[in-house]
Amino acid sequence: MNNKETDHMQNLANWQEYLAEFDRIINAEHPPSPYDVPEYHNYLRLNASRQKRWLKKGKLNAELQQKIRTIDEAQTWYVITEPWCGDAAHIIPFLYLLTQENELINFKIVWRDTAPYMIDHYLTNGGKSVPKLVVRDKNDQDLFSWGPRPVPCQKIYQELKEKNADFEEMKITLQQWYNKDKGITLQLELKALIDQL
Repeated sequence: MNNKETDHMQNLANWQEYLAEFDRIINAEHPPSPYDVPEYHNYLRLNASRQKRWLKKGKLNAELQQKIRTIDEAQTWYVITEPWCGDAAHIIPFLYLLTQENELINFKIVWRDTAPYMIDHYLTNGGKSVPKLVVRDKNDQDLFSWGPRPVPCQKIYQELKEKNADFEEMKITLQQWYNKDKGITLQLELKALIDQL
C-alpha cells in the first residue's frame, strides 16, 4: 500500500479513540451490528476487561524494550482489528505498551471491517484473521507484519479447527493459553522480527 492510500484512510484510530470505541458501544442504548447480538456485546465487555488487566499487569521483555528504544527513525505500527476480537484483547495492550518506549513510533488502529480494507493486503491462509500488526518505516514501506496469533497459539487454533471444535471449546482453550503465556511468546516473536531489520 502506498502513501496516497494510507493518507486517505478513514478507518484509523489512535489508542484513546480505540478505547473510547469500546465504551461507546458498551454504553449505547442501541448498539451497532454485530454488538446488537447479546453474545457479541458480551465479548466486547470481556475484551475491554482483559485489555485493562494486561495494561496494568503485563510485563515487557527487557531486551525488546531496549531494542525498541534504539529505533532512531520514525515508524508507524498499524494494528488491524475489531473490538469483538478475543485474541486482540490479549495482544494489543502489549503492542501499545511497547510503542510507548519510543516517541518515534506512531501507534494506529485500523478497523478491519471499514473501507479502505487494509486487511486485504495481509491475509492469513486467505482469511481476514485479526489482529494483524504491520510495521512501516518513515517512507511508509513495510518492515514486517505479524499475526494474528503467536505461533504456538496459532498451531492450537488450527488443530482445534481441523477437529471441528465448537466455538466455546476454542474460546476457552485459547483464553487459557494467553493467560498462561502472559505475552511472553508474542514479545519474543517481535524481538526476532526486529532483530532481522
